[in-house]
Amino acid sequence: MSTSTKPYMIRALYEWCTDNGHTPFLVVWVDEHTDVPLEFVKNNEIVLNIAAGATHNLRIDHEWVSFSARFGGVSRDLWIPVGNVLSIFARETGEGMGFEVEPAASRSQGPVLAAVEDASGEEGDASSGHSPEEPPPQRPGGRPSLRIVK
Repeated sequence: MSTSTKPYMIRALYEWCTDNGHTPFLVVWVDEHTDVPLEFVKNNEIVLNIAAGATHNLRIDHEWVSFSARFGGVSRDLWIPVGNVLSIFARETGEGMGFEVEPAASRSQGPVLAAVEDASGEEGDASSGHSPEEPPPQRPGGRPSLRIVK
C-alpha cells in the first residue's frame, strides 16, 4: 500500500500560501482523535490559522499536524490527525484544496487524545471564534464540500 498524498498536499499548499504572502488556514474535523480547544469547535469543525506568526513549532508529518498557538492569551498544544484535515486554503483568496476525512480505522492507530476543555471561552488568535452550545450531530456521509470562509 502506498503512502497517502494528503500530508504532501497540505505541506505544498502551506508553502504556496507563505511564498505568496497569504495566510494559510486549516479546517479540521474534530473527533476523539483531535486535541484542539473545544470551546472554538462548531459542528465538529474548527478553522485554524496556521501562519508562522500564529503558530509555534508547526509540524506536518505523515500522520499528525501539531503546533502550539495562543487562544485567549493562553498557549495551547494542538494535535490533529492528518486524516481529520478537511481543507487548507489561503484566507485572502480562498484558494486551496478540500479533502475527505479518513476514518480512524483506515489510518495507522496512534493514541486517542483526551479532549481538554478550557472554561475561558475567549476567542483565540488561531481559531474561528466559534463556541458550541451542545454536542453537534455526527458528520453526514456523502461527498465533502468546501466552503469559503472570509
